[in-house]
Amino acid sequence: MDSFSTKSLALQAQKKLMSKMASKTMANLFIDDTSSEVLDELYRVTKEYTRNRKEAQKIIKNLIKMVVKLGVLYRNNQFSVEELVLVENFRKKVHTLAMTAVSFHQIEFTFDRRVMSGILNECRELLHQAINRHLTAKSHSRVNHVFNHFSDCEFLAALYGPSEVYRAHLQKICDGVNKMLDDGNL
Repeated sequence: MDSFSTKSLALQAQKKLMSKMASKTMANLFIDDTSSEVLDELYRVTKEYTRNRKEAQKIIKNLIKMVVKLGVLYRNNQFSVEELVLVENFRKKVHTLAMTAVSFHQIEFTFDRRVMSGILNECRELLHQAINRHLTAKSHSRVNHVFNHFSDCEFLAALYGPSEVYRAHLQKICDGVNKMLDDGNL
């Protein structure tokens, strides 16, 4: 039996292309203007926190690759029924994360870095389970790289702390996330 499949070959080519090109033009297929602005702010706070432009770029590039690859898999109906349940649970958890992030910003003295870190870690685990049979170990390490950074309690404490350096960025991030929630994109 010949196992050649053009659909499978095309999907492999798309995934390979996505891993080579996490450029803004390619990402625009899956990332709108508002999410792009949020990603820009996440880059700025990451650069400020790490004091390393190259590391901040790598984290955001890996985040974009994750979003794009997940979008490619979803749009090409590559997930099994069980994986679709995981993807839906991941989507719901990201929605909860977004609402929590915004409410922690809007309501003073409610921020709890352990809660934020916990939700981010739950998102990571759901994503790993959903993409397990579809993506390479390198993609899984990208997921870990992104989530290790954003779930770091010290980073979260700095982001939500009193420092004016982070306040403006957090405001823009939360404004964008709020718009995405209102538009039904999260």
